[in-house]
Amino acid sequence: MAGGKIQKRKLAASAAVNHYQGGVPFHKSKGQHILKNPMLVETIVQKSGIKTTDVVLEIGPGTGNLTKKLLEAAKSVIAIELDPRMVLELQRRFQGTPFSNKLKVIQGDVLKCDLPYFDICVANIPYQISSPLTFKLLSHQPAFRCAVIMFQREFAMRLVAQPGDTLYCRLSVNTQLLARVSHLLKVGRNNFRPPPKVDSSVVRIEPRKPLPPVSFKEWDGLVRLCFNRKNKTLGSIFRQKSVISLLEKNYKTLLSLQNLQSGSSRVEDDLGVLGDTSEDHSMEVDGGRDDDEMEVEDGEVNVGDESDFKEKVLGVLRQGDFEEKRSSKLTQVDFLYLLSLFNKAGIHFSSC
Repeated sequence: MAGGKIQKRKLAASAAVNHYQGGVPFHKSKGQHILKNPMLVETIVQKSGIKTTDVVLEIGPGTGNLTKKLLEAAKSVIAIELDPRMVLELQRRFQGTPFSNKLKVIQGDVLKCDLPYFDICVANIPYQISSPLTFKLLSHQPAFRCAVIMFQREFAMRLVAQPGDTLYCRLSVNTQLLARVSHLLKVGRNNFRPPPKVDSSVVRIEPRKPLPPVSFKEWDGLVRLCFNRKNKTLGSIFRQKSVISLLEKNYKTLLSLQNLQSGSSRVEDDLGVLGDTSEDHSMEVDGGRDDDEMEVEDGEVNVGDESDFKEKVLGVLRQGDFEEKRSSKLTQVDFLYLLSLFNKAGIHFSSC
């Protein structure tokens, strides 16, 4: 009996630790970690630069600690929340207050919802949706002014990494093509209830207006190939038989279809390819093969054709002085220039 009472007390204590105010239990598996530090909430709102005329989109409002401060600063807040229990908690919290007419709550999955118009996005999101959400926001039209988002620290540092940094990767290049990204502050895990296993960082994302005039499918094809082994020279990467075969296949197919292709593409559809960064987090420093992109059956082209086309590819690298350079050191301008040189030579990277 005594042992049973002790066990019950432990369970009760555990349950108390894992509840929000209002008695709503946490689901850590869903990435539910609520900011409990009021000074940190104030700092995030201040760094967002919200105007009294702004419509703010908040993703994952939870029980509304950050929402309250956003409502005080903005014209209105649109909050998207997946958990119906949190939606009820928000409605209860602000019902009958001066903020009730300024808050609209949408229950749903932000990755599946059509986003409304907004000026600024502020979010403390489940970390597992970081990459797809970032690129969904960046494809949103009309473009917003900025987003201030809490990410897992390693993901945040990949977003802001510069050429030569250890964490510089496809995610860095693709995000910075579309936006100016800056690190605002580091947030320790003890600022959350319950505390996550890792630290976080707050990042500011400002979309480039207009977007660069580039085919994002082409861009991603090139960058994916280059970062497959980011510390090898481009000459070494583009000498691989599998790479030459793939590019020649694209080259011949595009030549035969160039009069049939319209070239039109919705921005949000085209941008979707940039959000697939699943391999970036597990990739070794020297990279590995990306079989989905690189694998081509031997024998698709004969040796003579392959040799001629290989010289065509390497000639492009020499023209731009890229043969001895490494992807890990290339800037946005470098990649844009390299892509333009390949395209002028009739060499393309998007799948046909």
